[in-house]
Amino acid sequence: MRMEKYLRSMVMWHIYVGLLAISVGVIFGLLQVLSRSGIYVLPPNIYYQGLTLHGVLNAVVFTTFFIVGFLYVITETTLKEKLNKGLVYLSFFTMLIGTLLAGISILTNKATVLYTFYPPLKASPMFYIGATLLIVGSWIAVLNTSLTFLRWRRNNPGQKTPGPMVAVISIYTVWMLATIGVAIEVLFFLIPWSLGIVKSINPELARTLFWWFGHPLVYFWLLPAYLAWYYILPKVAGGKLYSEVAARIVFIMFIVFSTPVGLHHQYSDPGITNVWKGVHAFFTFMVALPSFITAFTIAASLEYAARKNGGNGLFSWWKKLPWGNYFFAYMISAMIAFIFGGISGIVNASYNMNQVVHNTSWVPGHFHLTVGSAVFLTFLGLSLYLANKLTGKKIFNEKLGTLSAYLWLIGVLIFSWGMMQLGRAGIPRRTNLGLAPYMTPEERIFMIIAAVGGIIMFISAVLFLINFVGTLLNKKEKEVELVEIDYADAYYKETNLSPIWDNWKVWIGIAILLIIINYTPVFYDVFRATYFVEGGYSPFSPLPMK
Repeated sequence: MRMEKYLRSMVMWHIYVGLLAISVGVIFGLLQVLSRSGIYVLPPNIYYQGLTLHGVLNAVVFTTFFIVGFLYVITETTLKEKLNKGLVYLSFFTMLIGTLLAGISILTNKATVLYTFYPPLKASPMFYIGATLLIVGSWIAVLNTSLTFLRWRRNNPGQKTPGPMVAVISIYTVWMLATIGVAIEVLFFLIPWSLGIVKSINPELARTLFWWFGHPLVYFWLLPAYLAWYYILPKVAGGKLYSEVAARIVFIMFIVFSTPVGLHHQYSDPGITNVWKGVHAFFTFMVALPSFITAFTIAASLEYAARKNGGNGLFSWWKKLPWGNYFFAYMISAMIAFIFGGISGIVNASYNMNQVVHNTSWVPGHFHLTVGSAVFLTFLGLSLYLANKLTGKKIFNEKLGTLSAYLWLIGVLIFSWGMMQLGRAGIPRRTNLGLAPYMTPEERIFMIIAAVGGIIMFISAVLFLINFVGTLLNKKEKEVELVEIDYADAYYKETNLSPIWDNWKVWIGIAILLIIINYTPVFYDVFRATYFVEGGYSPFSPLPMK
């Protein structure tokens, strides 16, 4: 499809901002793991400021900018409809201003409240306002995409939603449902509290609202990776998507099950009954089902590609996959890491086992396998892919891209293993352990192992950035007007599909109903059993405590 020059440029600017964010974020990630291991101990103020930067820049800024830009490309190339130019600009600059406000607050140590910003930790109002603008900017992108989709529906009556667009709608639906919680928390509680308009805050209520948002946020990150794995990877590997129906069902299941799961982050919190913690645990396991379906479908898609390329045998067909292709290397590394991340996630979701690993180093070990690898590697691979497609420039060095992908996989497996062993021993997360006197020699060894993995991951990120910048500096292979994404055809196509599988009102309505059912009694419990407290604590900041 012919994509206007402004949109190609704006998508690249979304990628530039996202990659600038991780360029800073990975530096602080390296410093944290070195400090925790005692190799290079940071002062407490720098350590926790860096921890906040690492979480916010990598997990929120990078992902949100990249996803919005990526989904613009998917929307136009799938629907063959134009997005609203004014809304594209408005969304980008709203998110950019929000990012700058939040970033300045963190860099000046007025928002050292970590990624979760739990009260009574108090940040500067600028931080909360910046975070709000980042989300509002993304909502504008959702509006733009929704209007474009509705126009396509009017112009194409009776046609089912194309597969990649099913993913786009699912991603943005999950995002909109999730951000309701954090919007209530920030707009009605944190901003008035930080401005001094109200004097008290309810920490448990704020935590509950945050986790309404915090875990569905994981699926906002993960589903664009699924989109690439389902609809682009099979074609790049030389094959087909195994089943269109399976892909559609997976994305719809995420709409339904992704939001009422937040309490599995609050198993140890008082004030919420075990009944509702158990209900949320059930839905957490339900949301694992689409990932199991994905594992089967993607494996079948890759097997088809390998056998088409001459592979045979029960397992030896793996040899015929394009392991030397940079895009495949990023995707397969992401999926291998996600296997281990998914297994460790089941531990987190299980009430009894969660009590062993809750708030320990196990959690960042798990987190770096899922968001920090499954999502991160997929987005890096897509960044190079889109740079080629949108600018017409050749990838600087495909072998360097392949090396970077596999190097990260090696590094994160070492890092996460070390962190999880520490977690099983009860070593806390977040804490600057380089200053801790209580760690045993054996625990120090595991921390050094984690540091070795972190160093390898940092080297991988540097190699990626060299490759990306080199690509931008390359000469154009061709002038770009027609942007073609390598969408995979399906082996099993959708035939006689029931209209209900394309009725978005039904699935969004069910999701909203489940949120109401699963959260109304929870908020009743919280208001009944907890209370508002005055004051707040602003670490390493001149802000007053009250």
